[in-house]
Amino acid sequence: MESQNDSVPDNPILHSDYIAELSKRGYQSLKENSIPQAVECFSKILEIDKNNNYALVGMGDAARKKNQYRQAITYYEFCLDLYPGNNYALFGLADCFKSLNQYYKAIDVWSKYLEHDDGNITVLTRMADAYRKLRDFKNSKEVYQRVLNIDEYNPYAIIGMGHLHYDFKEYRDALYYWERMLERRSMVSVDIRVLTSIGNCHRKLKNFDDGIVYFDAAIQREPSNFYALFGLADCFRGLNQPIRSLEYWNRILDMDPRNKVILTRAGDAYCTMKNFDKALEYYNRALSIDFDPYAVLGLSVVNRERGRYEQAVEALRGLLKNEPKNHRVYIELSECYLRQNDVEAAIEILREFAQFGIKNNAIFEMLIRLENHACRIDGGGI
Repeated sequence: MESQNDSVPDNPILHSDYIAELSKRGYQSLKENSIPQAVECFSKILEIDKNNNYALVGMGDAARKKNQYRQAITYYEFCLDLYPGNNYALFGLADCFKSLNQYYKAIDVWSKYLEHDDGNITVLTRMADAYRKLRDFKNSKEVYQRVLNIDEYNPYAIIGMGHLHYDFKEYRDALYYWERMLERRSMVSVDIRVLTSIGNCHRKLKNFDDGIVYFDAAIQREPSNFYALFGLADCFRGLNQPIRSLEYWNRILDMDPRNKVILTRAGDAYCTMKNFDKALEYYNRALSIDFDPYAVLGLSVVNRERGRYEQAVEALRGLLKNEPKNHRVYIELSECYLRQNDVEAAIEILREFAQFGIKNNAIFEMLIRLENHACRIDGGGI
């Protein structure tokens, strides 16, 4: 039953005021995240005026806030059929398509929005993000640059440019953009994700000492940050400091003891330190969770180092069924055959990999070295 204040007035002027009041209350409820109250207000408006654009957008916004994107799309599209240039409906519709991972549709709607407001930074950055999700480097970069032409220090565009170049393995360019975030902020105030992103660029470029600086700064601010802990561990691994890397692998495992990737990395560290009992423990813990080819590789290395060549070869041969193009398996098999003084078998397994036509320097260099060695033994030339 309606209260006296909510009853529909007969006077046309009061009628218009009544709708305006309902609309105001509906949008205020949306701001306060009081979705049922908002829906009630907008529904009352639509009972009076089924084509009311404020109510249609409001109903779309309410559904979108509840993650009911398909329902929201219905309201936005109905509104746009009546009012094709309604920016609020266009914005909401594009956001729904983005949330449904329908990026091409979202970009199409954002393009229509920009016909009316071509300098809207929020829309431009979202469009650039969508192109990045689609791995469309050219268009993504172009739209991010449009934002930076408007606001050269826009953090969303700068970070987006960083991610774009990082995704395409252009780590030096990614560094250029992420380091711009430090031009106005110090390491202690910049978003921690900027620090880990810069660290990751250095890690990928094998500038491990530089990477440590940024990961360590992130750890000082957030001691349990996974990306910083992983980055530090991997940098120390790259510097061949397994004891230091273990410190951080184990800190991750304290928080996530069933992370098989980290268990395998820790096993590798122990293996490098020749602590084979500990390495076996970690590899087996990883395999007890799920199959992991790198844990199997690790176990094979341990068996090889302990002279258990047949066990190592058997495991590696089995691994080839699941990892037929994993170059490390072929290298480990070749090493096992060499330990058994079977140079011919060591060469043959490397040639098997070469038949895939995959360029791999480690395989190529090892194969050339063994073939030259075999030629010298036979007294021939290359």
